[in-house]
Amino acid sequence: MVKKPTNKVYVIGVGMSKFIKPRGQVDYPEFGLEAAVKALNDAKLSYDEIEFAACGFCYGDSTSGQRVLYQLGMTQIPVINVNNNCSTGSTALLQARNAVASGMVDCAMALGFERMQRGSLKSNWSDRTPPLDHVHSLAITNSENGAKAPRAPLIFGEAGNEYMRRYGATEDHLAKIAEKNHRHSSKNPYSQFRDIYTLDQIKQSPTIYGPLTKLQCCPTSDGAGCSIVASEEFVLKHGLLDQAVEICAQVMATDSPKMLSMDPIEWVGTDMTRRAANTAYEQAGITANDVQVVELHDCFSANELVTYDALGLTPKGQAHKLIDAGDNTYGGKYVVNPSGGLISKGHPLGATGLAQCTELTWQLRRWAGDRQVDNVKYALQHNVGLGGAVVVTIYKKATNNFTQPHVGYNPAVEARSINKQDFAKAAAKKTNQAEYLQVEAKL
Repeated sequence: MVKKPTNKVYVIGVGMSKFIKPRGQVDYPEFGLEAAVKALNDAKLSYDEIEFAACGFCYGDSTSGQRVLYQLGMTQIPVINVNNNCSTGSTALLQARNAVASGMVDCAMALGFERMQRGSLKSNWSDRTPPLDHVHSLAITNSENGAKAPRAPLIFGEAGNEYMRRYGATEDHLAKIAEKNHRHSSKNPYSQFRDIYTLDQIKQSPTIYGPLTKLQCCPTSDGAGCSIVASEEFVLKHGLLDQAVEICAQVMATDSPKMLSMDPIEWVGTDMTRRAANTAYEQAGITANDVQVVELHDCFSANELVTYDALGLTPKGQAHKLIDAGDNTYGGKYVVNPSGGLISKGHPLGATGLAQCTELTWQLRRWAGDRQVDNVKYALQHNVGLGGAVVVTIYKKATNNFTQPHVGYNPAVEARSINKQDFAKAAAKKTNQAEYLQVEAKL
């Protein structure tokens, strides 16, 4: 059993870049710097206050995290580089949170960024055993013409097929999930896609595999996200309690032997999601019924469908009934993926979990404007990577007082880039002057 830390940990600053199509025109040091500066400005801190950093990315050489953060100052703090597939961003957040919860430091940063290649995800290594070889082989064996499909949509598509076969969901339910998320993203200025599509347009877009059409699949993306976490003592000392969001539970889990079964629903990590979610609810002292808003890892519409069950948002086999009742969008029991989710907001692997944290922090602060969820008390985050690792996090506002944005605009509803003044406030005051001037000259 995962024990709950005795020390409270709060999110005190968040920031992200826009998520965009991979074009190679902007490199990861620029994405990462933008997100980090925004989070530091949000927390009213300079980089001098950061005592530990975890940096997540999947595509890039080791120590890329240092390359980003050295732009803010070479302060000699520990910087850990994290790669945990699609749950990389939340894994970085878990590392930063644990550093504070343990009492090792009082203030830590989690930064995630990605510069991706266009097209379907593929391994960078052809001369060694891939981590998902067993699951991929099972999926090909279970499917028709599966060998011709990209690995990820094949695995998730088979999970969707099995859920429909077993419980009576239909392809319309999968399409409705995508329609909802594209509609939600139209109000998110950070989203890669902001177009609204009809159900028919979703269904008639090109087929990728099985029930999954192109508009039901997340795109490859470039972008970055950042969260700053701190101890209660640090929060009180710096007068940040009214903007702070408590991490009241955070649990990571890995696969159980069910992942090796012939059940396609289990291939996508549902059992580790169940374990992490149940432990998180227990730690937070709540149930799924107490949650109002959810950022859920919808890399494919099929994964959102099966994850409703795994997170306990619906009884087993009744995820499609939640959709039919409208209980996954505004006016219903939950609002799932108000940001647009991975399907429409985008999915730069290392940044996704931190973008989820950013959105839920804005929701709990009531900054989210036209996409604000009413009466949010508890927010739930789900970030999963095959192979596998899942992180489930539950957040709540630290106080019932609500502050307004203090950076001159509302970053939740306006995706501005950073300027020299923003950078100057965020950079360490004892930074290497030559590096500082070089970065400043680019802004």
